[in-house]
Amino acid sequence: MKNIILIGMPGAGKSTIGVVLAKALGYKFIDSDLVIQEKEGKLLHEIISESGDEGFRKIENKINASINDTNAVIATGGSVIYGSEAMSHFQKTGIIIYLKHSYEEIEQRLGDLSKRGVTIKKGQTLKDLYNERTPLYEKYADIVIDCGSRYIRSIVSEIKDNLH
Repeated sequence: MKNIILIGMPGAGKSTIGVVLAKALGYKFIDSDLVIQEKEGKLLHEIISESGDEGFRKIENKINASINDTNAVIATGGSVIYGSEAMSHFQKTGIIIYLKHSYEEIEQRLGDLSKRGVTIKKGQTLKDLYNERTPLYEKYADIVIDCGSRYIRSIVSEIKDNLH
């Protein structure tokens, strides 16, 4: 069976939903941000502050493109959609699911962006980032799940229904 790749904004619940979905399907769970941290030996925000946004995205792209598991639910970082090699790899090896939220929900869910390891350009607001990324999430998604004000089990159930 193919992998299930979860994409979406930071704070969309990719890791949380991913763990529950993996259990429900009997799949392995992979958090690609943790894979990056493990391979680089640093926290995401440390990599970003040392390498800059572009440097981080190159690392993220390379590592995501090298994930070669099967029967895995993969929760990606919010900026994965900037890496064309990674996204091409994910399109070939799995089903890409966009966990969609309104801007207002994302704003409420996120704390301090600098501590979360979010790549954001100098002077760019969260709203700018949301508007820049949303069309890319939609472009790559095989399935879009509207997660607005829903319980995890309801979202997982909808994802499972869409897979069969």
